[in-house]
Amino acid sequence: MATEFVGKVISDRMQKSVLVAVDRLVKNKKYDRIIKRTSKLMAHDETSQCKVGDTVRVHSCRPLSKRKSFTVTQVLHRARVFDADAAAKAAAADAAAHQAGGLVGAPSFAASAITGH
Repeated sequence: MATEFVGKVISDRMQKSVLVAVDRLVKNKKYDRIIKRTSKLMAHDETSQCKVGDTVRVHSCRPLSKRKSFTVTQVLHRARVFDADAAAKAAAADAAAHQAGGLVGAPSFAASAITGH
Protein backbone atom coordinates (compact mmCIF):
# COMPACT_ATOMS: atom_id res chain seq x y z
CA MET A 1 0.00 0.00 0.00
CA ALA A 2 1.25 3.47 -0.88
CA THR A 3 2.11 5.86 1.92
CA GLU A 4 1.20 9.10 0.16
CA PHE A 5 -2.06 10.18 -1.49
CA VAL A 6 -3.49 13.39 -2.96
CA GLY A 7 -7.21 14.04 -2.62
CA LYS A 8 -9.99 16.52 -1.89
CA VAL A 9 -11.36 17.32 1.55
CA ILE A 10 -15.04 16.34 1.63
CA SER A 11 -15.74 16.92 5.34
CA ASP A 12 -14.15 19.10 8.02
CA ARG A 13 -16.83 18.87 10.73
CA MET A 14 -14.62 17.03 13.19
CA GLN A 15 -12.05 18.55 15.51
CA LYS A 16 -8.51 18.08 14.16
CA SER A 17 -9.74 15.57 11.55
CA VAL A 18 -10.79 15.72 7.91
CA LEU A 19 -12.28 13.22 5.49
CA VAL A 20 -10.32 13.06 2.22
CA ALA A 21 -11.63 11.49 -1.02
CA VAL A 22 -8.85 9.87 -3.05
CA ASP A 23 -9.59 8.78 -6.63
CA ARG A 24 -7.78 5.96 -8.40
CA LEU A 25 -8.16 4.16 -11.73
CA VAL A 26 -8.67 0.39 -11.77
CA LYS A 27 -8.78 -1.87 -14.81
CA ASN A 28 -11.68 -4.32 -15.09
CA LYS A 29 -10.17 -7.50 -16.55
CA LYS A 30 -13.41 -9.02 -17.80
CA TYR A 31 -14.61 -6.00 -19.78
CA ASP A 32 -11.15 -4.47 -20.42
CA ARG A 33 -12.28 -1.04 -19.19
CA ILE A 34 -10.80 1.52 -16.81
CA ILE A 35 -13.04 2.35 -13.81
CA LYS A 36 -12.63 5.24 -11.38
CA ARG A 37 -12.84 4.22 -7.72
CA THR A 38 -12.94 6.57 -4.73
CA SER A 39 -11.56 5.83 -1.27
CA LYS A 40 -12.44 7.96 1.75
CA LEU A 41 -9.55 8.38 4.18
CA MET A 42 -9.76 9.90 7.64
CA ALA A 43 -6.76 12.18 8.18
CA HIS A 44 -5.40 14.12 11.15
CA ASP A 45 -5.28 17.92 10.71
CA GLU A 46 -3.58 19.31 13.82
CA THR A 47 -4.23 23.00 13.11
CA SER A 48 -7.71 22.51 11.54
CA GLN A 49 -6.59 24.56 8.54
CA CYS A 50 -8.27 22.40 5.87
CA LYS A 51 -11.69 23.35 4.55
CA VAL A 52 -14.13 21.49 2.29
CA GLY A 53 -12.90 21.52 -1.31
CA ASP A 54 -9.19 21.92 -0.54
CA THR A 55 -6.76 19.62 -2.33
CA VAL A 56 -4.39 18.07 0.21
CA ARG A 57 -1.53 15.57 0.44
CA VAL A 58 -1.83 12.90 3.14
CA HIS A 59 0.76 10.44 4.44
CA SER A 60 0.19 7.23 6.35
CA CYS A 61 1.18 7.12 10.00
CA ARG A 62 0.58 4.96 13.03
CA PRO A 63 -3.10 4.39 13.87
CA LEU A 64 -4.37 7.47 15.70
CA SER A 65 -7.88 6.09 16.26
CA LYS A 66 -10.12 3.31 14.98
CA ARG A 67 -10.46 4.82 11.48
CA LYS A 68 -7.70 7.46 11.36
CA SER A 69 -4.22 6.45 10.23
CA PHE A 70 -3.23 9.34 7.92
CA THR A 71 -1.98 12.88 8.53
CA VAL A 72 -2.37 15.96 6.34
CA THR A 73 1.14 17.04 5.37
CA GLN A 74 0.43 19.76 2.82
CA VAL A 75 -2.44 21.83 1.45
CA LEU A 76 -1.81 21.91 -2.29
CA HIS A 77 -4.72 24.09 -3.41
CA ARG A 78 -7.26 26.13 -1.46
CA ALA A 79 -10.92 25.99 -2.46
CA ARG A 80 -12.54 29.14 -3.75
CA VAL A 81 -15.33 30.37 -1.48
CA PHE A 82 -18.28 32.52 -2.54
CA ASP A 83 -18.93 35.42 -0.15
CA ALA A 84 -22.57 36.52 -0.52
CA ASP A 85 -22.17 39.70 1.58
CA ALA A 86 -19.25 40.96 -0.51
CA ALA A 87 -21.18 40.18 -3.71
CA ALA A 88 -24.25 42.10 -2.51
CA LYS A 89 -22.17 45.14 -1.51
CA ALA A 90 -20.29 45.13 -4.83
CA ALA A 91 -23.53 44.78 -6.80
CA ALA A 92 -25.03 47.75 -4.93
CA ALA A 93 -21.90 49.82 -5.61
CA ASP A 94 -22.00 48.88 -9.31
CA ALA A 95 -25.67 49.84 -9.53
CA ALA A 96 -24.98 53.20 -7.88
CA ALA A 97 -22.03 53.87 -10.19
CA HIS A 98 -24.10 52.92 -13.23
CA GLN A 99 -26.92 55.29 -12.26
CA ALA A 100 -24.42 58.07 -11.62
CA GLY A 101 -22.99 57.59 -15.11
CA GLY A 102 -19.81 55.89 -13.94
CA LEU A 103 -17.77 53.28 -15.70
CA VAL A 104 -19.69 50.69 -17.63
CA GLY A 105 -18.06 47.30 -17.92
CA ALA A 106 -17.54 44.11 -16.01
CA PRO A 107 -19.11 44.18 -12.55
CA SER A 108 -16.62 44.49 -9.70
CA PHE A 109 -18.30 41.75 -7.66
CA ALA A 110 -16.98 39.13 -10.07
CA ALA A 111 -13.55 39.26 -8.47
CA SER A 112 -14.43 40.34 -4.93
CA ALA A 113 -17.20 37.81 -4.24
CA ILE A 114 -15.04 34.75 -4.82
CA THR A 115 -12.05 34.55 -2.52
CA GLY A 116 -9.56 31.92 -1.45
CA HIS A 117 -8.81 30.96 2.15
